Amino acid sequence: MSQQLTFVILSAGMESFRELRAALATQEGARVLVGGDDAEQVYPEIERLAPNAVVIALGAEPEASLRFVERLAREFPRTAVICAARDSSPDTILRSIRAGAREFLRLPVRPEEFATVYQRTAEFCAVQPETPKKRGRVISVFSSKGGTGTTFVATNVAAAISQPTVLLDLNLQAGDLGLFLGVEPKFSIADLVENRERVDDTLLRSYLTPHTSNLSLLAAPREADSADDIEAEHVFQVLEILRERFEYVVVDPQHTFDSITLAALDQSDEILLVLTLDIPAIRSTQRALQIFDRLGYPRHKLHVVVNRFSKQIDLDLRQVERFLGERVAGYVQSDYRTAVNSINLGQPLVTSEPQSKIATELRQIAARFCGGVQPAPAEPRRRGLGSFFKKEKAVNSQLSAAS
Repeated sequence: MSQQLTFVILSAGMESFRELRAALATQEGARVLVGGDDAEQVYPEIERLAPNAVVIALGAEPEASLRFVERLAREFPRTAVICAARDSSPDTILRSIRAGAREFLRLPVRPEEFATVYQRTAEFCAVQPETPKKRGRVISVFSSKGGTGTTFVATNVAAAISQPTVLLDLNLQAGDLGLFLGVEPKFSIADLVENRERVDDTLLRSYLTPHTSNLSLLAAPREADSADDIEAEHVFQVLEILRERFEYVVVDPQHTFDSITLAALDQSDEILLVLTLDIPAIRSTQRALQIFDRLGYPRHKLHVVVNRFSKQIDLDLRQVERFLGERVAGYVQSDYRTAVNSINLGQPLVTSEPQSKIATELRQIAARFCGGVQPAPAEPRRRGLGSFFKKEKAVNSQLSAAS
């Protein structure tokens, strides 16, 4: 099914929320816009985002949730309301339907039942008048370990895209993307969050720092106090605002699994998982993949990218792939001097030295996951990656010990 359906999830418990999000991740075209555990906080998001469906997980005392179902059914008749509960007694199902729910889903989720509910929801939405909205793609460049070069990769991927793109700095406490682009932002994401309810195109442009005709920056706050006021739900809102106005949003988040970072990763169409070829970084990437699995992220949106690749490192990419259980989607050769010079000059390498080997590889990564990127000037020569490395037995022992 290719029809795109948008969802909001209201659940008092994280277990039910993760279960529902994981189930939706199995359906092509399904997107969770926002989730929460407070109906009064979720309601304004439903009103603003106009999702196709709202999934409400009923708790042990469902009265308040059922009243919220009635409210949604009355005020948003074009939105499908789906109730979910571990108590699937006839009385609970009947009360849900009487409140206005179009479907009822038993928890834990049963794949066949869920597929049927999803199909019926899609059929209901297909006959509703559509108000098409622009939906730019969100690309997050992430590593759970610092020092892997995510900011360098994110900056160059964004600069390589030849369509309207915004680079979002979500390293709220220590973001420095302005240095990588050679600009001095006057405003930040904190200003957009503060005025998100009244933002229009003109106001948004005033908060962005232009770099080229296609690339702008939404910077991190300069003051730590401003960063403390930004919450996960604000990140959801900011990304919705940006993706309605740009073809691509490239996100550079923090190296943690906090609520701010997860809010961005939840919304991402693609996640470039950056690592370097050392045991701590590889082990950190393995843990990140395990966390993503538990969160219900589909593997097709996770892409391993090796940064600072060198034939002098005694690790075979095939060994790394076997350890991670994931193929390497791209790599960037190690060239410290060239990379540092571009950072010090505040000029992305893909534009300042487009013929360099690193720039070519960065453009190839961008071209693979983003449309509208011109092909690299020349293919990098790849000489038997498997023959670069000699100490396979010792390295396998290290990887086994790390796991």
